[in-house]
Amino acid sequence: MAGVSARVTLNEAGRLAVLQEMRADKRVWVLGEDVARGGLWGQYRDFHDEFGAERIVSTPISESTIMGAGLGAALVGTRPIIEMRIFDFVMCAMDELVNQIAKVRYMFGGQATPAVVVRMPHGMWRNSAAQHSQMLEAWFAHLPGVTIATPSTAEDQAGLLVTAIRSDDPVLFFDPKDLWGVEGDVPAVIEPIPFGKARVMREGSDLTIVTWSALTPQVGEAMETLAKDGIKADVLDLRTIWPWDIDAVAASVKKTGRLLVAHEAVEVGGFGGEVVATIVDRLGPQNIKAAKRIGAPRVPVPFSPPLENEIRVTPEKIVAAAKAAMV
Repeated sequence: MAGVSARVTLNEAGRLAVLQEMRADKRVWVLGEDVARGGLWGQYRDFHDEFGAERIVSTPISESTIMGAGLGAALVGTRPIIEMRIFDFVMCAMDELVNQIAKVRYMFGGQATPAVVVRMPHGMWRNSAAQHSQMLEAWFAHLPGVTIATPSTAEDQAGLLVTAIRSDDPVLFFDPKDLWGVEGDVPAVIEPIPFGKARVMREGSDLTIVTWSALTPQVGEAMETLAKDGIKADVLDLRTIWPWDIDAVAASVKKTGRLLVAHEAVEVGGFGGEVVATIVDRLGPQNIKAAKRIGAPRVPVPFSPPLENEIRVTPEKIVAAAKAAMV
């Protein structure tokens, strides 16, 4: 990465990435509810003053309209960033996303270019309850035709968002709400980070732990505890769950012989099961001593903070799961 770095929050890193790309490419624009006022989280603060109403378009409260308009604009040569405000709201635009955006290139024999970025801040957020806290990433990992970015650091937020904006394929960008305030170094000139390349958080030989998005800091904290108990783990942050870095995970598990996948989403039907199955298939069950996953229980996210804490995947739960994999 080039240029002098500045220490900013993950939220600000995304704002800087979009700002850079909008200044460089007049085809890039933003549409969504309240974006002209800076967005729900301030991720487009001051954009309307610089780019005007033609490129920062506040829309009616109609997610299907927002999604469909974004696709239509992409098909005539622009590069829209579709802001969903909160991940859960995409359920109101599933036909446009699943049946149109994801399939239009295939349906038109490669003649259509659905160059859209759909930003969907996802995950748990204090007191947001069951309709504003969901992590349905596995739904979209199952959907052919889209790329899925799941950053967890300010640097990755910026670099992956630049890659997404420049991509000719539709990118679903899952901003981790719970990490908006996490700080990191972002360069003055933000370079793209390639999709499908995991970030090595820690190296070890006893166990491989794979994670992504908002759970990454919890895994990091768990690793400090495990290290004190003499367990040294390879820790990989996938950064994107489609494509995901199968080669890096397989190489690590081949070294350690043990795998634990940890994610914030509900464990049942979660993407962790896909990671486990893929690695077992790649290496063969006879070469793996343990392959486990940990996620949230299959319950709606409560409004009550004490109940919310009960379903969170905490460092303590990750430590327990890691030790169980060592048996």
